Amino acid sequence: MVDLDGTSVETLRKKLRETDEKTPALRLVVALNYKYGLSQTEIADQYGIARKTVYNWLVRFQSRPIEEALHDRDRSGRPSKLTGEQRRLFYAQLRRSPKAVGYDADAWNPSLARRLVRDVFDVDYSIPHLRRLLREAGLVPGEDGWVGPE
Repeated sequence: MVDLDGTSVETLRKKLRETDEKTPALRLVVALNYKYGLSQTEIADQYGIARKTVYNWLVRFQSRPIEEALHDRDRSGRPSKLTGEQRRLFYAQLRRSPKAVGYDADAWNPSLARRLVRDVFDVDYSIPHLRRLLREAGLVPGEDGWVGPE
């Protein structure tokens, strides 16, 4: 059984009034309903979320300060295949014309960018990821390929 005795209804209500984000607001509503006496199963059914999720959220309020309970902790994610310096160099090359970098093309496209990153850094990225990298490099898709902003 989760114990939220250390968190008052007033504190939860005040935080709810201050919160604009959907998930933190739902977490507060879950905690309030629990404080009002609803069971975890009733809360889960009422809001269409898994009972285990309700339990996990309530444990957050029990074991962490409210601010930490409202938000997920940062996740590291998968490490980048390129180092920061390699990415900077890759973007710099993408800002030049393909011909200036040694390719027989007038404009960049994801396939050509994929070839460049393979040739220079021996790294393989998917085409959707290359589209993201082209955007991060400041290029935008145009009729004849990806170009720098006008």
